[in-house]
Amino acid sequence: MTPGARRLTSRDGGSHIFDSGSFALELFLTGGPPPWDRYEILHEPADLAAWLPESHLALELPLGVDDFRITARDFAKFKEFRQALWRIVPGLTGSPKQLPGVDPATAADLQIVNDAVGPMPRPQVSSNGEKRWETPVTGAQVLSIAAREMVDLIGTDKAKRVRMCEGGNCYLMFYDTSRPGNRRWCSMQRCGNRHKVGNYRSRHYE
Repeated sequence: MTPGARRLTSRDGGSHIFDSGSFALELFLTGGPPPWDRYEILHEPADLAAWLPESHLALELPLGVDDFRITARDFAKFKEFRQALWRIVPGLTGSPKQLPGVDPATAADLQIVNDAVGPMPRPQVSSNGEKRWETPVTGAQVLSIAAREMVDLIGTDKAKRVRMCEGGNCYLMFYDTSRPGNRRWCSMQRCGNRHKVGNYRSRHYE
C-alpha cells in the first residue's frame, strides 16, 4: 500500500483502500466534530506523531515517529485547523449533500488556514548524498504543509478537483489526482462497486 493510502473499515466490517490525494484532506480520517468524533484517533500529541509517518508526507521523504516533535500547543492548533477544514472543504466539492453536524465556513475559518502558513521543514543532504528533512520536524511545520496545500486548493483552479464521494451515504472527501479528472468515488472497492452492482440490478431485474 502506497504512503497516503489508508485501509478503512466501515461500521459493517467491510474494508477498502482510500486515498485522499492530499495531506490536508487526509486529516479528515483522524476525526472531527460530532457525529464524526466517533472516528477520532488523535487524543494526544503522541497519536499525531504516530499517524504522520504513513500519511501523504511520506510521499516526499520517509519519516519515523521519533522524527516529529509535537508540542501540546502544536496539537491544539492542529485540532483547530482540522475543525476549520470540516467547515471549508464541503463547500469546495460542489456536492449537494450536507454533512451532518457541520456548519458553513466563515471568514474566521479562512483566517485559521492563513495563520497556519509558516516555515516548512528544511531539506538537507545526508552524508550519503540523499535528500532528507532536518529533524525533528515540528508540529508547526507539519501544520504549515497542510495550510499551504489548503491555500492552493481554495485559491486556485485546483479547487475544481476537490470532491466528495458520490455514494449515497458516503461523505469522504478527496483531491482528484486522476489524469482525466473524473474520479467520482472514495474507492472502486466500495462505493464505485456498489454503484456498478446497483446499475446491473436495475438493468436485469426491473
